[in-house]
Amino acid sequence: MRSASHLRLGWLVAGWLAATATATSTGQDRPQPPADKPAEASPAPTPTPAPAPTDKPAEAATAKREVPPPAPSATAPVPRPGAWMRQHEAFLERARKGNIDLLFLGDSITAGWTNARDVWTRSYGPRQAANFGIGGDRTQHILWRLDNGEVDSIHPKVVVLMIGTNNLGSNTEAEVAEGVRAILDRLHAKLPETKVLLLGVFPRGSNRDKTVPAVPADPRIARINVRLAAFDDAKTVKYLDIGVAFLDDAGKVSRTNMPDFLHLTPASYQTWAEAMEPTLWKLLDEKNGTPGS
Repeated sequence: MRSASHLRLGWLVAGWLAATATATSTGQDRPQPPADKPAEASPAPTPTPAPAPTDKPAEAATAKREVPPPAPSATAPVPRPGAWMRQHEAFLERARKGNIDLLFLGDSITAGWTNARDVWTRSYGPRQAANFGIGGDRTQHILWRLDNGEVDSIHPKVVVLMIGTNNLGSNTEAEVAEGVRAILDRLHAKLPETKVLLLGVFPRGSNRDKTVPAVPADPRIARINVRLAAFDDAKTVKYLDIGVAFLDDAGKVSRTNMPDFLHLTPASYQTWAEAMEPTLWKLLDEKNGTPGS
């Protein structure tokens, strides 16, 4: 029979073994993190900074070549602002008065007859002439003027037309001729009984070097005039080229006749009148070449 001490020892051993088994099964022998310390999170990725704002548009990877605007059309009627419009209105007023048998139509070279008033009065005064020239005009401006009343109330016997030199800055030779053709068509539509004396474009210098007395003529003018000559129909359009009268003996544009190698001197207007007269009096159906007869 066991003693009481042996029994107490057995109970202690049994209790220790039971406690050890319970702790092992619940994992309480493994170290645990403190309850108030959360697990460390993975570091957040660094954000990519946004590009700084700019007021300049982004440049293309490959720069595009700018396309120049198209050249003004020589056949599309367009007006001009400012003093030009006032001059147009003055022509309308003159046309409303009527009594115009001879009409000059053109640019600054035609308008320049005001610098040779004595020649104008002597040669064209008796013929009831009117000058509708405006400096700087191109074919498209003449077209606009015709479309906006300048010949609507008149019935001239002859229109003297010389236009095209100002188009050379923006149009080809063919386009200049097309612009003149459009004017002839418009005149015929509005004035079917009127004859047109179409003058070849006057010579102009190939440059405007005023340090020399003469310069070669711009070769484009001669080529344009070849095209204009084809518009002579022996009926309502008569072509006349008097440009050689303004050239010197060497065939150059001289400051004697054209101080800036483009515009005429007063004496050159007398040359113009004399060179044109035989053809003009025939078109006006005058007798003996006498103005107004």
